[in-house]
Amino acid sequence: MKYTVVLEPQEEGGFTVQCVEIPGAISQGETREEALANIKEAIELVLEVQREELHRKSPTHHCEISQVEVC
Repeated sequence: MKYTVVLEPQEEGGFTVQCVEIPGAISQGETREEALANIKEAIELVLEVQREELHRKSPTHHCEISQVEVC
């Protein structure tokens, strides 16, 4: 999957970066490349936590997990 991220240079150096589609995924890095690598990890961690929470609820609530594509 592809996600949109916003890289913002910081006055003191380095970059902050956040994912537009996943507000909880925020990171930083000393270089652009490091910031992009770190946001990938942050996105993966947020998605993993969300999946775990959903799976924890699924057996009792009979939830269906699905994906949709928006162009």
